[in-house]
Amino acid sequence: MSTAITDATVAALAERLDAAATSRTDTPSLADDHTFDIDDAYAVQAALVARREARGEHVTGVKLGFTSKAKMAQMGVSDVIVGRLTDAMRVADGADLDLSRFIHAKAEPEVAYRLARDVDPDDPATDIEACVDALAPALEFIDSRYRDFRFTYEDVVADNTSASAYALGAWRPLADAGDVSNRAVRLLSGPAEAVGSTAAILGSPVRALHALLDMCRRRRIPLRAGQVVLAGAATAAVPLAPGVISCDVAGLGSVSVCVKGVAA
Repeated sequence: MSTAITDATVAALAERLDAAATSRTDTPSLADDHTFDIDDAYAVQAALVARREARGEHVTGVKLGFTSKAKMAQMGVSDVIVGRLTDAMRVADGADLDLSRFIHAKAEPEVAYRLARDVDPDDPATDIEACVDALAPALEFIDSRYRDFRFTYEDVVADNTSASAYALGAWRPLADAGDVSNRAVRLLSGPAEAVGSTAAILGSPVRALHALLDMCRRRRIPLRAGQVVLAGAATAAVPLAPGVISCDVAGLGSVSVCVKGVAA
């Protein structure tokens, strides 16, 4: 029997997702036994991130999801989704990444922006593009905590949009990066390869910044100087496997990590 969500339920669902992530044990879809909408889902996400912060983690940025038309159509939505990144998710370029920290690990090639100043989403005069000072190639490692990779739109948002880890290449000043609307992107993971274009990110990654500003206004998500914005995937995600995985974005550079171990 489904039950309407309450503040206590929000806290309980956040605890459930947190336990799944920390124990590397999947959990059934929240929608199996709870009725909740997208507002409730973002409330669960906020409570989930608060649990991380209570353990000493610090929010280092945000990530966008559903930035491709195909993914939006698949999920039956017209909005991007936003999740939070923390310092515990950061993996250094060229470092090792332990596969055992994931349940259903996948990797996506992305473009990252760096915020040079605090952003006020409520100020109609805010120029989000002027708040950015650099770009970098990025790898995002996503990890749904849901059993059998089965979930709803609201489930994904509640699960902090499957955020798990990320790596950044060298930052390139915005003035030197040029137009990144249609840059070739290549993801290599052992024998697996995915190729695409930054145009897959809402037609241009810069549009992701504007979508982010709108979502942060609606969802009361703060944006601070120094934070990272992962603009969205430029290709389909690939399963994470042992070995070197790399992302190259034409004109921006590359980033890689060495995946070791076995999945949980």
